[in-house]
Amino acid sequence: MSTREETSMRISARNQLPGTVVSVEKGAVNGVVKIEVAPGVIITSSITNAAIEELELAEGKKAVAVVKATSVMVGLQD
Repeated sequence: MSTREETSMRISARNQLPGTVVSVEKGAVNGVVKIEVAPGVIITSSITNAAIEELELAEGKKAVAVVKATSVMVGLQD
């Protein structure tokens, strides 16, 4: 199967936040992608440049931020 073929898939992650890509910044190996999931609410993700290219991520493209974490850190301001 080609990486460009679209497939339908169900995944176990329950936190799936659809939105629109508002920024893509490629670095040497990894890039930073920002997805607006609600007005003024932006999820930022660090992914490989290869993934950015394979997913053809660009400003204005619809995307889904999928959050799957084994822990959540909590902090307090001094």
